[in-house]
Amino acid sequence: MRIGLVTEGGYPYVSGDAGLWCERLVRGLERHEFDLYALSRSRQQEDEGWVPLPPQVSRVRTASPWADEDDGATYGRRARRRFAECYGELASALVAASGGDLREFGEPGRAAGADGAGSEADRFSSALYGLAELARDEGGLAGALRSEAAVRALERACRAPGAPRAAREARVPDLLAVAAHLRQALNLLSLDWYEDDGLGAADLCHAAAGGTAALSGLLAHHFTGVPLLVTEYGVQLRAHYLAAGADGTAPAVRALLAAFHGTLAAEIYRRAAVVTHGNAHARRWQERCGADRAKLRTVHPGMDAAPFAEAGESPEAADPDTLVWVGRVGPAKDLVSLLHAFAEVRKQEPKARLRIVSAGTGSDGAAYLGHCRALAAQLFPDEAEGPHTVGDNPVSFEEIGGPEVPSLADAYASGAVVVLSSVVEGFPLGLVEAMLCGRATVSTDVGAVVEVVGGTGVVVPPRNPRALAEVCVNLLRDPERRARLGAAARTRALELFTIEQNVVAFHGIYLEVVSHCPVQRVLLDETGEPLPFAAPAEAHVPGRWTRAADRVAARSRPSWATTGSPTGCAAPTTTTEAPR
Repeated sequence: MRIGLVTEGGYPYVSGDAGLWCERLVRGLERHEFDLYALSRSRQQEDEGWVPLPPQVSRVRTASPWADEDDGATYGRRARRRFAECYGELASALVAASGGDLREFGEPGRAAGADGAGSEADRFSSALYGLAELARDEGGLAGALRSEAAVRALERACRAPGAPRAAREARVPDLLAVAAHLRQALNLLSLDWYEDDGLGAADLCHAAAGGTAALSGLLAHHFTGVPLLVTEYGVQLRAHYLAAGADGTAPAVRALLAAFHGTLAAEIYRRAAVVTHGNAHARRWQERCGADRAKLRTVHPGMDAAPFAEAGESPEAADPDTLVWVGRVGPAKDLVSLLHAFAEVRKQEPKARLRIVSAGTGSDGAAYLGHCRALAAQLFPDEAEGPHTVGDNPVSFEEIGGPEVPSLADAYASGAVVVLSSVVEGFPLGLVEAMLCGRATVSTDVGAVVEVVGGTGVVVPPRNPRALAEVCVNLLRDPERRARLGAAARTRALELFTIEQNVVAFHGIYLEVVSHCPVQRVLLDETGEPLPFAAPAEAHVPGRWTRAADRVAARSRPSWATTGSPTGCAAPTTTTEAPR
């Protein structure tokens, strides 16, 4: 079958989110045919080029919504009125949503109750598709979204009687900030991806993320009926909430943008045939935003087990007195509690050592790492065996790629117990890596930790150094228990968290979606008349079995939407396939 894979800031670009799992998915499903639709994040990302693409990728189309360029089309009186009506409805729906519980917006079409949530969700979807149809018929949407009319429509909605307090308090700078954010998101409505020669030619549209990436699949479903599959390993709405709360955004801006992302998520979940997640934590967010449980599927992230095979098959090579922590350094990892816990461990096990191995630092990671080094020096003054020997600190700070730990596998293999001390965690990939290495693990109960380790590791409450220390001491003193836990952890990781299980799961979901939601296409001859029996059964088999029978008129598109590969990128030449 032909899959339209939509990505945002990831595959096929060299740098970006979700690039690795998308590449593994495409390469693993070599019997299917993929068309890539990639949204870039910045000019720098585009200049870095693409990764080499496998032969089953037949076409790549890219767009740069951040560029904010239009096609130069101008609206007449009727088109301006049409835009004002649609954008005004969209703004009114967002203002109404900014004062309520976003869970209610997951039920479009519900009879309006005290808050009228069902009708407001319908207003949002009608306005969204109305703007998309305006862009399809007239072009020029990017310019209209940048106009003063858009800001005034947003202001009228915020000042309307009955508007929530957060919206009424929006000042002019707040309105401009919200309008700019909506403009960048709604620029995707201007793309020409949703025609019969684009996503409309696919048997299935797979959005590799929620939010704006899934918006493209939503429009393809609206215009051509192509079923939509949405995968969220990180819930976009949760990421927006965290980012908005951390950057000091004005309350009115936070409320209105949260309403936009919440109502968009509810509409995506409503229209999608299947929504996948990587863990129960993400599933709870999806359900809160209105996703139907019957549509939800769990597909754990897939990891390459090969680099950890040697360590996993030789657990006896580990230092029996060493604890290991591996990850990106930052306050969320709570290394301070780990250091205090290790101080308790040293009181009971004087030979114990702690290796803190950094796999990188976040924006505030360097300062936090410096604080942890100072704390370690204070808690563990350099110890010497005698008056004529050099002191040694039982805590070492190292980096992946150094002489002692050239690879992640070497870091995990160096210790008998791997410790995770986080206070915030999504899907703990580092914990899976430790399990693949056959190591006993001690983790804090955050995020999807319990779901990952099952019964193969020990879990303690976060920010509890005493409990963490007690478990570590028990494992250091019990090599047989360490061996049992490590073997069980490796077995569980190989069964649930490998690339192979990820690819097999998505292959089954593809077949399920296509079998339940087949696309009914009407092919036309050169005169525009329907061709009966024009789509043979072989049309769903990878390959080019049919002729280019239909003719699709080219439509205008903004200059930031491009087709093809950047100069010098290792990618196949863009091709146009025979429609099916």
